[in-house]
Amino acid sequence: MPAQDPKAMVQKLWDFCDVLRDDGLSYGDYLEQLTYLLFLKMADEQYVMLGGGRIVPVEHDWQSLLSRSGAELEAHYSECLSALGTSEDMLGVVFHKARNRIQTPAKLEQLIKEFIDQHEWMSYDADLKGDAYEGLIEKTAQEGARGAGQYFTPRALINAIVDVMAPEPDHRICDPACGTGGFFLGAYRSIVERFPHLEPDQVAHLRSGAFSGWEIADLPARLCAMNMLLHGIESPESDSPIVVDDALRDPPGKPFDMVLTNPPFGRSSSDSYEREDFWATTRNKQLNFVQHVVSLLKIGGDAAVVVPDNVLFEAGAGETIRRRLLHDCDVHTLLRLPTGIFYAQGVKANVLFFRRREGAAEPWTRELWVYDLRTNKHFTLKQNPLTRADLDDFVACYRPDARHKRKESERFKRYAYDDLIARDKISLDLFWLRDESLEDADNLPPPDVLATEIAEDLEAALAEIQALAESLAASADATSA
Repeated sequence: MPAQDPKAMVQKLWDFCDVLRDDGLSYGDYLEQLTYLLFLKMADEQYVMLGGGRIVPVEHDWQSLLSRSGAELEAHYSECLSALGTSEDMLGVVFHKARNRIQTPAKLEQLIKEFIDQHEWMSYDADLKGDAYEGLIEKTAQEGARGAGQYFTPRALINAIVDVMAPEPDHRICDPACGTGGFFLGAYRSIVERFPHLEPDQVAHLRSGAFSGWEIADLPARLCAMNMLLHGIESPESDSPIVVDDALRDPPGKPFDMVLTNPPFGRSSSDSYEREDFWATTRNKQLNFVQHVVSLLKIGGDAAVVVPDNVLFEAGAGETIRRRLLHDCDVHTLLRLPTGIFYAQGVKANVLFFRRREGAAEPWTRELWVYDLRTNKHFTLKQNPLTRADLDDFVACYRPDARHKRKESERFKRYAYDDLIARDKISLDLFWLRDESLEDADNLPPPDVLATEIAEDLEAALAEIQALAESLAASADATSA
C-alpha cells in the first residue's frame, strides 16, 4: 500500500465533516462517529486479514454494515451501537452509551462504504494511523467550542512535561483525568524513542499494563481508548485500562511510579470527598486532585500536575494541603504557564512537579525552583500558538538528568523551604519579573492578544466569584443544618 501522510488523511476525514455539517453534526459528534466506525473496520481487518480472533459479534460487525443500505443500514447501525456498549473490555469503553448522530442514511452509507471501507487501516503502522486520528482530535479541539477542546492538553506542553519526567520502560503510569489520552501517548513515544532496544517483557508491558487512567465523561474516554488502540497500545479485546468513573470517589489500589495529569478546570464539586487518605476536606476539585495524585504515587514516585493559580494561594483547605505537600513530598519545581494556550478559557495555570517520600519528622521539600513562562509572554490558540521550542529553555533549566546542578536565571528562581513556609498562607503564587506591558505602552501586545488576555482575566475572576458564592452557600447550608 502506498505511503500515506497523516495530515492528508486528517484532511480527507475533515472534508467529509463539512458534508455532514448541514445535518447539524458538530465536530465532536463527527469525531465520535468516526471512533465507532474505525473501530468496527479495524476489528474486521484483524479478524479477516490478520487471522485474529473475532472481536465483534458477527451480527454487529463491519460486514453486517456493508451488507445493508439506506434506512435499513441506519437502523442496524443504531442497533449495533446500542448492543456493543455492554462489555467490560476496550469494546465497552469505545461504545459506552453510544448512539448514531448521522441522521441522513445516504451520508452514513457514503462515509462507511466510500471512505472508511476503502482503506485497510490495520496495514498502516501504529504511528501513521494514530497520528492521523490524534490530528483529528486536535483539529476538533481547535475548531469546536465544545467537544474535544475541553479535554485536550496542548501537545507542546505534554511533550515538554514528558521530556523532563523521563518515564522508564518498566514504569506504571497513571492519569486520573486522562481526557483523550495525550499524556499516555506522549509517555509512550518518549520511552520508545529513548529505549530503542527493549526486552520482550518490556515491550509487552508497554503495550499492555503500563498505562492506567480514569475519565468521568464518556466522550473523551472513548476517544482515549481509540487513540491508544490506533497507536498500538492495548488491543480491542483487552481489559480496558480506562475506567469511566469519578477518580476522586475512592482511594486507589496498587500505587503507580508516575502520574501525569491535567485535571478538569471546573473548580467546585457538588459535594466534598470524605476520604481518610486526604489531608483536608474541600469542594475544590483541583485541591482534591492534588491530594488524590499523592495517594496514587508509590514512595519514590513522581508527579507532574497542571493546577490553576487558586491551588497555589487559596486559604483554608488550600493552606493545609500546601503545608502537608511541602512536608510529605519533595516539591521541587513549579512552571508558571502563559495564558492563551488552553482551549478551556479563563484559567491561569501552572505545572507542579513533586516526588512522594516516606514519612519523616523533617520536611522533604528543601527548595522549590520556579520557572516563569508567563510574564511578558503572549500566546493565542491560532495566531501565535505555544510550540515545543517555547519550552526549550524550561527543559534545559530543569536539568532532568541532574537537578542538583540547577542554576538561577532571569526566569528560573530558587526558593528555600523556610522562605516558602513563612509566606502568608504558605502561598506558592511566586513571581518576580517586571511586567513590561504595564510600564511601556509602546510595547503592548497586538490588540487580539490583549483582548484574549482581558477575556481570560474576566472569566477567571467570574470563576472565583462563582466559587466564593458556592462556598458561602455551602457554609450557610451547614449552619442551618
